[in-house]
Amino acid sequence: MTIQLGRADCGHYEIAARKEWLVTNGIGGFAAGTLSGAHTRRYHGMLIAALNPPLGRTMLVSKLDVTATYQGRDYPLFANRFTDGTVDPHGYQNLESFRLDGLIPVWHYVLADARLEQRVWMAHGHNTTYVTYHLTQGTGPVTLEIVPLVTYRDYHSQSHGGWSLGVEPVAGGFRVHAFDGAQPYTVVADRGEFTVDSTWYWNFNHELESERGLDSREDLLRPGRLTATLSPGETVTVICSTESITPHAGLDALAQERRRQAELLSGAPPDEPAWVRHLTLAADQFIVARSLADGTPGATVIAGYPWFSDWGRDTMIALPGLTLATGRPDLAAVILRTFARYVDQGMLPNRFPDAGETPEYNTVDATLWYIHAIYQHWQVTGDTGLAKELYPVLVDIIDWHRRGTRYGIHVDPDDGLLFSGTAGVQLTWMDAKVGDWVVTPRTGKAVEINALWHNALRVMAELGRHIGQPEAAIKNYSADADRVAETFRQRFWYEAGGYLYDVIDGPDGELDSAGRRGDASLR
Repeated sequence: MTIQLGRADCGHYEIAARKEWLVTNGIGGFAAGTLSGAHTRRYHGMLIAALNPPLGRTMLVSKLDVTATYQGRDYPLFANRFTDGTVDPHGYQNLESFRLDGLIPVWHYVLADARLEQRVWMAHGHNTTYVTYHLTQGTGPVTLEIVPLVTYRDYHSQSHGGWSLGVEPVAGGFRVHAFDGAQPYTVVADRGEFTVDSTWYWNFNHELESERGLDSREDLLRPGRLTATLSPGETVTVICSTESITPHAGLDALAQERRRQAELLSGAPPDEPAWVRHLTLAADQFIVARSLADGTPGATVIAGYPWFSDWGRDTMIALPGLTLATGRPDLAAVILRTFARYVDQGMLPNRFPDAGETPEYNTVDATLWYIHAIYQHWQVTGDTGLAKELYPVLVDIIDWHRRGTRYGIHVDPDDGLLFSGTAGVQLTWMDAKVGDWVVTPRTGKAVEINALWHNALRVMAELGRHIGQPEAAIKNYSADADRVAETFRQRFWYEAGGYLYDVIDGPDGELDSAGRRGDASLR
């Protein structure tokens, strides 16, 4: 089961630099880059470690720039783009093809009549990246010069050179202790030798950061060079890790990762087409561990790579597809239990900040999507156990919404609809904010929020009925849902336009018939 790209994609910088690869470690860390070998984002690197899983993501090892020497000729296997626009060298011209072996990216390089294969993966649950170079074909040995380029920075920033990182040789490579209080990390190989040769490489350009209007320049430290010679059939493994790793663990780690991916696929229907199996594996990259304050293991969903953390809204919307549709209901339950511990004043967190600060609660819809996700779990599994366990949390959520919680979120007693909004705070999925300017505030009664509110009340009644809740409470939820349905039909339909209003009862007291792009799907 592979996805493969040939020379037409790999051999041209403009194409190869726009095709990105990603591997993850299940705790928020990742490695990423482009087919060209040149980094186009500040988020591209071989080891972006989650030092406070799933956050605290820190760029440690940016690159491994490799030159292969075969029959007296040098073949660069990498590329770099610099601030003057120069791209050098052009290692992508030696790249015959690229493919995904499950979740593992594989590069196939051509060196005259020799063939070299590179693989990259991460150890699940560890801030450890493995990179293997395997000489699959040749009439003689190939010598690899591997140049690690390292740093120590927040993954949202850029590294500018001239400062001193503590580097010391160790067996098979080197150890970096960048400064007092920094997490040490090592880069080691299971064969060859490391030569200390420390210098800064200057003025790398991350072109996509320029397009975003951000600082695009980076400098990186070369601590030295790893050199290894391979005969046909031999492999060298480079390991980048924040942990103490045996240099010879590479092939065992590859077998372990393949077994893990096979297990992920075991829950999916075996007769699904290949593209569904690809999506099943890809889904796992977004699911990461998040331990609770008391140390209880938990789980959450990364909202997107490369720069998002875990968000309540995104997690609950994605949860049925990432877990239930892939045959992992137990994992869905872990995620739902994890978020139950963070419910505060009847609200789910909107976002967990990167630096690990207190969660932010500026969302009106994440909590309502949470109720829907619990319902979906019950629908798929038929198991009422989780619903019984979490139902008191849901009761508390509904009670807070009825009487009022943060940011003006409350049920209007006049019509039963849910109002939300306060100056300077974005609460719905249209959450763009520039400085203090909320681009789409939507203060009032938003259309999709009240659809979710109606759904939440229906879920409370139906789940309550199946888990033996008092009949009076069930009737109360049903009556509230009936009222919301009726007032929704009366108040949100814009007859003249033939579509639903986006927001009603906003600050101006008028119905919003502006027809924002965001409500095109409701027309």
